[in-house]
Amino acid sequence: MKTVIHWFRRDLRISDNTALSEAARRAEIVIPVFIFEDAFRTGPDVGAARLAFLLQSVESLRKNLAELGHPLVIRCGKSEEILPQICRETSAQAVFANKRYEPYAQRRDERITGILHAAGFGFELFKDAVVWEETEILTQAGKPYTVFTPYAKTWKAKPIPAPKPKFKTSNHHPLTDSIQSDGLPASPDQIGVPLTQTIPPGGERTALELLRKFMAGPVHDYGANRNYPAVDGTSLLSPHLRAGTIGIRTILAALKTAQANQAEGGTRKADTGGGGDVFLNELIWREFYLQVLHNFPHVTRGAFRPEYDQLAWSENQAHFTAWCEGRTGYPIVDAAMRCLNTTGMMHNRLRMVVAMFLTKDLLIHWQWGERYFMKQLVDGDMAANNGGWQWSAGTGTDAAPYFRIFNPVSQGEKFDAKGEFVRRWIPELKGFPDDLIQQPWENPLLLAKSKYPPRIILHEEQRVKCLAMFKAVKGS
Repeated sequence: MKTVIHWFRRDLRISDNTALSEAARRAEIVIPVFIFEDAFRTGPDVGAARLAFLLQSVESLRKNLAELGHPLVIRCGKSEEILPQICRETSAQAVFANKRYEPYAQRRDERITGILHAAGFGFELFKDAVVWEETEILTQAGKPYTVFTPYAKTWKAKPIPAPKPKFKTSNHHPLTDSIQSDGLPASPDQIGVPLTQTIPPGGERTALELLRKFMAGPVHDYGANRNYPAVDGTSLLSPHLRAGTIGIRTILAALKTAQANQAEGGTRKADTGGGGDVFLNELIWREFYLQVLHNFPHVTRGAFRPEYDQLAWSENQAHFTAWCEGRTGYPIVDAAMRCLNTTGMMHNRLRMVVAMFLTKDLLIHWQWGERYFMKQLVDGDMAANNGGWQWSAGTGTDAAPYFRIFNPVSQGEKFDAKGEFVRRWIPELKGFPDDLIQQPWENPLLLAKSKYPPRIILHEEQRVKCLAMFKAVKGS
């Protein structure tokens, strides 16, 4: 009787789960295991919001598995030590897991492969978090893509696989009910990681409901609404993709159905601005950055273009602290940062705005912002976070040119014209008229009464300094 351990990692779901489906297909008994790694609380990028979302999602997974008659075995510690131990306890022949793509995770998997094989156990990894990984999409010269548009074109030309079947097997190991299972903390606070944010709920059922609601209508307006932070126009699925509480194939299948239904016409909502196609591009960006991370791992240590490691960044700690706390004096920037610090979430347009402000107005190294985001974001993902910051800073692969510098005032006026988002997060400015909400310094008396901080820099001056900083490196 073949017994396989399925090791849950960033795939906290029972549907559309490649390794779990393979375990159910190839083994008579599947033992679900989750390991609360030491790194979850001691790693350099530990974030309380992300950890809280993980704990919620594991609890949701535990309940879903219990309904199928499968207790989730939970252990705390190091996977290198725990996995061979559970294999011995259950006489399992192998461990199945879905692949991870971060360099540190791949190094760990290499160590585990050696440890399990040496102990006489198998270890199989499966592609699951992405549709196309690492070197599956290459240029005609056989090289990894470094520009998004041709990558996306090639990506779209390939057939999309269907979702994996839901885990339904009822067999479980006779020892599973008595096997040791550790408890998990109910909150990060219990393990010394203070949670100060109010985060969205985790879990597979929450993710599937978000997907259903988004595909029922908002996806068709996504192209028009996605840039407006005061509008409820995005899917809110990014934390679930990061934790694996929903599968990428499930999302793509739902998108295909929604687009097909919309194309039939009738009373269904019309698609404005190619919303479904724009949403698909955002999903492809995620895979683009993952393959960049794998093929060019030096991006975790510095700029994709090494010459930009020579940029003379500012180390003004007071400016950085003001940016972190939402006290720069630029309302759209401050509202975005206060939202992040309170909810662990930030609208994608605002991520670009605040990243450009830090790097091209405050002239502070993009890695400072990258690290801060990883500490605060519920959906903090190494590949997407690194790619987004390098794009904004102008140092990455398919980057915004260094001379593209967002004006925080015009960005606010364009995407939050009536100041709805700003007023939500900066109550000091509630009394300002719409035409001044993004530039309150234009009324010095009202600004003084509001107690909102003055600008810490002048955008016009900093723009000139930024261009000079980049030109000094480029030699032009």
